[in-house]
Amino acid sequence: MNDDRSHSSLLISPSTQDWMQGVLSAKVVLVMYGDYQDPKSADVYKLIKGFKQELSTSLEADDLCLIFRHFPQTQVHPHAQRAAEAAEAAATQGQFWSMHDTLFVHQQKLENGYLIEYANDLGLDIPQFLKELSKQVHVDRINENVEGGIHSGVTTAPALFINNIRYTGCWKKTELMTAIVAANH
Repeated sequence: MNDDRSHSSLLISPSTQDWMQGVLSAKVVLVMYGDYQDPKSADVYKLIKGFKQELSTSLEADDLCLIFRHFPQTQVHPHAQRAAEAAEAAATQGQFWSMHDTLFVHQQKLENGYLIEYANDLGLDIPQFLKELSKQVHVDRINENVEGGIHSGVTTAPALFINNIRYTGCWKKTELMTAIVAANH
């Protein structure tokens, strides 16, 4: 076992409870802890999304699985928690990834009014969406994501694990792509 703390492992294994694009049996499973208001989280997500499409031409469809877990940094990002709750509320109506992408694209505009606007654009049932937000029904799930992240050594978003090993390289396309391709072999 490698004792180097910077190469911490993911302690909460990927499961069907996670939000994922792909299958758990993929050769490469990426687990990203992200914050919807954090520019770096958005950049990393865009990078992964971009080369997920690129890799799909060179890899088999089931070679790459992306899992997203919430890690709102409420001290620095006052709207991150509500945005995560909005994504979860959208998820109950089958629109997690659509809301997820919308939140990252519009991360400068995450106040409640905007969240409702995005929900409306996605054709969600607005009374249902608002009820879930006002009752904070998804807080426990988000807190579980955060606690799981903290147990795995995550202190800030974004954090990425490639096949359960913490990625500590640069957030640059070539470095990240190299790490993913290496994990595939």
